[in-house]
Amino acid sequence: MTSAPTSRARQRIRVRSRQDRAGDLLGLLPNPDQALAWVRDGSGLVGWGEAARLEVSGPDRFAQADAWWREFVSHLDVDDELGVPGSGPVAFVSMAFADEPGDSVLIVPEVVVGRRNGVEWVTTIGTADSIPRKAPLSRPSAVRYANGQLPVTEYREAVREAVARMRDGDLGKVVLAHDLLAVTDKRIDQRFVLQGLARRYPECWSYAVDGLVGATPELLLRRTGSVVDSRVLAGTTWPHDGISDEELALALMSSEKNLEEHEYAITSLAETLRPFCSTMSVDGPSVLRLPNVSHLSSDVIGTLSSSASLLHLGEAVHPTAAVGGTPRLDATRLIAQLEGMDRGRYAGPVGWIDGNGDGELGIALRCAQINGSTARLFAGCGLVADSDPDSEVQEAHAKMRPMREALEGL
Repeated sequence: MTSAPTSRARQRIRVRSRQDRAGDLLGLLPNPDQALAWVRDGSGLVGWGEAARLEVSGPDRFAQADAWWREFVSHLDVDDELGVPGSGPVAFVSMAFADEPGDSVLIVPEVVVGRRNGVEWVTTIGTADSIPRKAPLSRPSAVRYANGQLPVTEYREAVREAVARMRDGDLGKVVLAHDLLAVTDKRIDQRFVLQGLARRYPECWSYAVDGLVGATPELLLRRTGSVVDSRVLAGTTWPHDGISDEELALALMSSEKNLEEHEYAITSLAETLRPFCSTMSVDGPSVLRLPNVSHLSSDVIGTLSSSASLLHLGEAVHPTAAVGGTPRLDATRLIAQLEGMDRGRYAGPVGWIDGNGDGELGIALRCAQINGSTARLFAGCGLVADSDPDSEVQEAHAKMRPMREALEGL
């Protein structure tokens, strides 16, 4: 575990509200390489600068991150005139999917600008300048694609092998992913990618943490005081020529394969979250329609019976069957065996947490890890015993569409 800074000197945090300027939060980001963001439909949080940083890995990464954050917050003097979730101290969070190597990160910005329900605020740590000089937005040059660690042909065979094992064994569902490399001639401006995603997918949570940039439709957990909620997605279709959106939605809602996949995801989330709740309800499924795909969607809401923080809850529920499978341990072992690649922080929890343990964590989907002039794109599909390998490859291709369009400026 590494962190910076380690000084125990008290730091002052100031939060001030301001009249909503009705501008684009993502347009405030000054740096093309170090974007911090969590924005949906114009509301959310953006940040810049780095007051503190934690890099943590391994099976205990959630517990270590939670302990570090509590310790960090305890040494702050907070002047917060709003006192709403997301004001005061905030850390942007991006956790690895797997326990090993499990490289994860928390970043505390020097400046955070937040907006919710028409109220806008600015949080600063120390003497940070809340209005830095902004670098011009840069459009990527021509994008070239190359095989990642798991090319499409090998991915198809991995899907075929997983389906065969599910038919012969006790595994109910497994989610397999593959990757694709995108290369340009100049450094990729994370802000350009973010703005493109937010513009085309406003109903998703557009995010950026330490180079992981994406727009997820799936909310893993949101904690607001004693209330916790989640939006679970599993079961997917995509546009087909000659078939209307209404026909696709009806087919999705009547598909035994997709309903089975969705039920696994709901059950895994509810079972792991229920021990922390005094009440819980599940609403759904319904169809969530996005420009590239449609998903079966269900909402889960619970009343917490404990003071568990967002990171504590995240540790309990991750990975759900929506990104891992069921039974959880068997599925994650099969993923490691058949994918043969490090997912990094793809399909891990991503979002933010505040000084009260409130916050939002999505699942890092529809994303790419951006490093300089290279981006590594990811997409995965939930598999059950009657999944078709060719269809799953098509689904993965459809799920990569948002990132490809954002990189290409479409």
